Amino acid sequence: MKNKMMVYAGIFLLILNILAGCGVRTEKPAASAGKGYCFTDALGQEVTVRNPERVVALMGSFAEVWQAAGGSLAGVTDDAFDERGLGLSEETVSVGKYNRPNVEKIMAIAPDLVILSSETKEHTALKEVLKQAGITTAYFKVTYFEDYLSMLKTCTEITGKREMYEKKGLAVKSEIEEILSGTKAQEPPSVLLLITYSGGAVAQNSKTMTGNMLNDLGCKNIADENQSLLKEFSMECIVKEDPDFIFVIPMGNDDALAMKNLKESIEKNPAWNGLTAVKNNRYILLPKEKFLYKPNEKWGESYQYLSEILYGKK
Repeated sequence: MKNKMMVYAGIFLLILNILAGCGVRTEKPAASAGKGYCFTDALGQEVTVRNPERVVALMGSFAEVWQAAGGSLAGVTDDAFDERGLGLSEETVSVGKYNRPNVEKIMAIAPDLVILSSETKEHTALKEVLKQAGITTAYFKVTYFEDYLSMLKTCTEITGKREMYEKKGLAVKSEIEEILSGTKAQEPPSVLLLITYSGGAVAQNSKTMTGNMLNDLGCKNIADENQSLLKEFSMECIVKEDPDFIFVIPMGNDDALAMKNLKESIEKNPAWNGLTAVKNNRYILLPKEKFLYKPNEKWGESYQYLSEILYGKK
């Protein structure tokens, strides 16, 4: 009987040790346990990433997020060099333009992770090709600050440098919250947000990146209720709404050409100079680096920039 009791006691202690061991393992993030970090990407794929060392980002803003998370890059698209000034290593290879990535150059790098945009058709077209090559892909969608925050969190979980999420994510969130808190008692201004292109301009609503920021700041976007403005520029509609502010974001590499196109296609209309925003010098060109490209860790600066125009410096 005594021997049986000793056996039972031993088995009991063994079970306790096993359970304790499991408890320790479950507390560790998958990446640090060597099993990889698992998450669901913007295409609904279940992705497992295991300590990637050769990472390719097919968009400059995504390359910047990966760097902000403490990661290094083996390959990037041209916009990472042209628009971002990321201070990339001399070994970092260009794999083409973000909307025309070169598959052969990507393959030549032999990446263990490729970061892509779920909203770029040229990226989604690579999904099966890269899968067949045994290359892990992760698709992201970033339009709003919350999207950036989510992507940064995922990237810091992969790199294991979670302090970067605090520094370049949550700290920026607090900055934005403070800016927005100062607009609650303000009178909401009406706005027209335009994107220029070679043929003129088109309005943007509150579902776009800058439109969402203006909405957060309490603005009434006239294109939210006048959806026809999203397809066709209507001076009659704009005159009727007569917004307090008109914001313009130039597309392309030549701001002067963008504004020239705007003048020739829109500003020549006699009704334009009669608009309240134009008469009060509230017809404002916004810088591309803050409002066309994803601001990432400088998102707070973009909110502050708009807040000062709308409500003045505090």
